Amino acid sequence: MRERRFIQTDVFASEPTAGNGLAVVLDAEGLSDTQMQAFAAWTNLAETTFVFPPSVADADYRVRIFTPGREMPFAGHPTLGTCAAWLHAGGVPRNAKRVIQECAIGLVEIDMTGDVPAFVAPATEVAPLDEGIEVDLCKALRIDPARVVRSAALDNGPQWKVLELIDAYDVLGIDADLVRWPTYSGLGVIGRYPAGSRCDYEVRNLTPSSGMSEDPITGSLNAAIAQWMWSDGRLNRDLVIAQGTCIGRKGRVFVRLDTTHAERVLIGGHSMVVIDGTVRI
Repeated sequence: MRERRFIQTDVFASEPTAGNGLAVVLDAEGLSDTQMQAFAAWTNLAETTFVFPPSVADADYRVRIFTPGREMPFAGHPTLGTCAAWLHAGGVPRNAKRVIQECAIGLVEIDMTGDVPAFVAPATEVAPLDEGIEVDLCKALRIDPARVVRSAALDNGPQWKVLELIDAYDVLGIDADLVRWPTYSGLGVIGRYPAGSRCDYEVRNLTPSSGMSEDPITGSLNAAIAQWMWSDGRLNRDLVIAQGTCIGRKGRVFVRLDTTHAERVLIGGHSMVVIDGTVRI
């Protein structure tokens, strides 16, 4: 046991406690898998990350991501929050325009040139959602099937079952207590706001692996949805996506088309350091 640099960030919101909290242990060398999993369970946050020196030359740092119950190969708000914590603690990227994070799915680039940091959405497998699963989800969530515009099974490390509903108010009206993880793990819903609204869509992650009733803001889900839209030819402009509204959060995810690489989609958001100190593990 020894003291290690510890930072807690709030991600995808421009004011403290309005986003998704992330615990970051910045010098995690020497910790065992058991110790990391136990600490992640103790923080009781959706995710806790542990930062290590990179194992490949192109990366600035390596991260491992844990929920209270398991390790994740990739997650969005831990990517932005860990990057913010690493920079706050004095990390210096090899290239001032981007930070390269190494994680279980490979290298993830975080673009630093926009209004907010934004990670490059990982490649996403897009497939039709099984019709029987869609029917079961509509029954479980008490959704009128006529309100479902389209659906998909998405895989960008985490696996998602996503229903797009006619509008954001359909999404906001769902009772999150109707379904629990792991019955339908990775269950996301999205609906469009009326033209002229401050946000383009509302998103909810109703079965997070953390065991919460719903995830405050989910970067990996929004990244998968953005890639789904792009693959269908439906993503032709930048978007602002709201998440966390039903649990009192003010999450904002900024989906940005990469003007320098036509095939890339960027997922951005604010990250604020709210706790800076040490922890004994």
